[in-house]
Amino acid sequence: MTWEQLYELWGIRDFIYFISSPDIQQKLLPVKLVFIAFAIFFFVAVIYFYVRSSYLQRHFLQDTAEFLLWQPYGLQGVNRRWKQIMKKTEFGFDNEYKLALIDADDFLYQVLEERGFKGETFEELANNAGKKVLPNLDVIMQAHEVRNSIVYNQDYRLDVEQAKRLLSEYESAIKNIAAT
Repeated sequence: MTWEQLYELWGIRDFIYFISSPDIQQKLLPVKLVFIAFAIFFFVAVIYFYVRSSYLQRHFLQDTAEFLLWQPYGLQGVNRRWKQIMKKTEFGFDNEYKLALIDADDFLYQVLEERGFKGETFEELANNAGKKVLPNLDVIMQAHEVRNSIVYNQDYRLDVEQAKRLLSEYESAIKNIAAT
């Protein structure tokens, strides 16, 4: 059986002629316009909600930024703030290290809050973050105690080497949290 015979058997040719006739096409024009309007509306709605959602930012912009900058997304802002903290230690005076240590502690507190950890105090935030997020939690808690000693005791003497070590611990904790 040939295609011609199948078309005739099923009436496909007659159906195609019927559907493509100018009379039917003119009658179906309003229906076509309604479906085209719906298609345009839903296409625009999908694009609108896609752009307004965080999906585009999370899956495209963040990946692109990480690829171009060779570092995790958001770490650039952390590095900028950390440079400001470390700028306070340029001259090597212990008072500058005290201020840098207080700022580093505040910055870690802010980063923990931004990541959604709950707690009223620094200790609660750090403990809720746990060892998985803060592998150096014990050292961070000691650094926080030093920070409290600096804040509440004006005569507190801070060893510069100890301050450098504590700042290094704060830096690794902050960058570890920011990178996740």
